[in-house]
Amino acid sequence: MSTRRELPESPYLAVVTGRKPHRVPVWFMRQAGRSLPEYRALRERTSMLGACLQPEMVCEITLQPIRRHDVDAAILFSDIVVPLRAAGIDLDIVADVGPVIAHPIRTNADIESMKPLDPQAIQPICRAVSLLVDALGNVPLIGFAGAPFTLASYLVEGGPSRNHARTKAMMLAEPASWHALMAKLTDLTVEFLRGQIDAGVDAIQLFDSWAGTLSLADYRQYVLPHSARVFATLAEYGLPMTHFGVGTAELLGAMSEAGPTVVGVDWRTSLTDAAARVRPGTALQGNLDPVVLLAGWPVTERAARAVVDDGRRAVDTGATGHVFNLGHGVLPETDPGVLTDLVSLVHSL
Repeated sequence: MSTRRELPESPYLAVVTGRKPHRVPVWFMRQAGRSLPEYRALRERTSMLGACLQPEMVCEITLQPIRRHDVDAAILFSDIVVPLRAAGIDLDIVADVGPVIAHPIRTNADIESMKPLDPQAIQPICRAVSLLVDALGNVPLIGFAGAPFTLASYLVEGGPSRNHARTKAMMLAEPASWHALMAKLTDLTVEFLRGQIDAGVDAIQLFDSWAGTLSLADYRQYVLPHSARVFATLAEYGLPMTHFGVGTAELLGAMSEAGPTVVGVDWRTSLTDAAARVRPGTALQGNLDPVVLLAGWPVTERAARAVVDDGRRAVDTGATGHVFNLGHGVLPETDPGVLTDLVSLVHSL
């Protein structure tokens, strides 16, 4: 296990460990990537999966938004399906489509044939983390993984899905098979995150991108125990851990029960309302609508000030802190200059 970095001046780490920051910290989901011309130039001759497995390229892409925007945290450039690939799943990330699974997992035999994560297959990711820890100076690095439910949805559907019909059908009609699949994916997620932690990341985020498609009752029965095992298993490291999903307003309380120190909130729910739903002692992250950034600076400035004010109210009503972020990832058509100005504005507030 690596020795933890001491970053006492980091406003991000202050908030996510329950301390008072000297300014509101800000970073953006998908800050490393599609909106940056320097990223597109670097990626011209490399596939998404290929880029994720080249340590020097991962390091450079992760650093680009730090240089350009002066955000308060870096997030490792990767993809949530990388650990699936590291467990031998035949998949590709298709441009303008997303992850596509060659042979979807739909039967007990499919589930039983799934292999554990191969530690050697994630060595490029661990190497990238080591490079970043050296390069980032006083900026913390966030590692991440997809949550078991979101990984399951890709595996069962065979790719992105609007209704997650096959996934929910297995979950509801074949609960034993479902929990067997989720147990394997939980093991996979834990080992992928453990590799990043041992390599030196300062915090982790678990993305349950598609959990918002579920009712609260189904989430509690079929998903929560597995996500909770991820957080419980990694709690020994003492790192800040964030839990995030989209469209999860009704799930925020249950997602908080899974054990994270921070809960990410999308733009559909006010931070003040979220503070009343999560467990006491939880910090919040969010939650500017990414589309606001396409509406011009006056609109962006007004909306950003409103999010910062909402974050202060959330802290006054019980949240331990607020990390400014978007309610989902940066859209590809976002003007990078607007992001830079947004960071500067939030820091000034």
